[in-house]
Amino acid sequence: MKEEKIDFKKEIFSYIKIIVITVIVVLGCKQFLFAPIKVQGASMFPTYEDTDIIIVSKTSKIERFDQIIFQSPTEDELYIKRVIGLPGDTVEMKDDVLYVNGKAYEENYVNRQTDDPNQLRITENFRLEELLGKATVPEDSYFVLGDNRLKSYDSRHYGFISSEAVYGESKLTVYPFSHFYIGAK
Repeated sequence: MKEEKIDFKKEIFSYIKIIVITVIVVLGCKQFLFAPIKVQGASMFPTYEDTDIIIVSKTSKIERFDQIIFQSPTEDELYIKRVIGLPGDTVEMKDDVLYVNGKAYEENYVNRQTDDPNQLRITENFRLEELLGKATVPEDSYFVLGDNRLKSYDSRHYGFISSEAVYGESKLTVYPFSHFYIGAK
């Protein structure tokens, strides 16, 4: 029987090559396709809770009611909010009913619980024109609101979100495992 000599240099080089390729693929996916994000705060409760870990798609086409992650217009942080108005849309809130382009929408995702028994509305009445001085959402912009309207700092406060500020769309809740969810809620 002939003993085979193992070339340790070739073997180590082979492992290093696999590790380097794996790191490049993972970093490339994170940079261009998807990334994990940790939710901070209560503005999207009950859809997301503080410290939930979500996976964000960076290649999704943004549609009404998607939850998007974007660069805050007021601080160096990422925010997560729900897209209510797309470019060209009119948006109005009247007696806690959302109207987009004149059509009423039921918002099952909104947190309607409050500690204040005198709280009549979860979302104050507004029209885009009165709120932000424009009748419609501008081109390449979005109007966003949090699901926990009483505790959300959103487009009602800082205005429209530029499409260039959008980091991606939430696709998957992965942690804690009890909150695991695929798709939009």
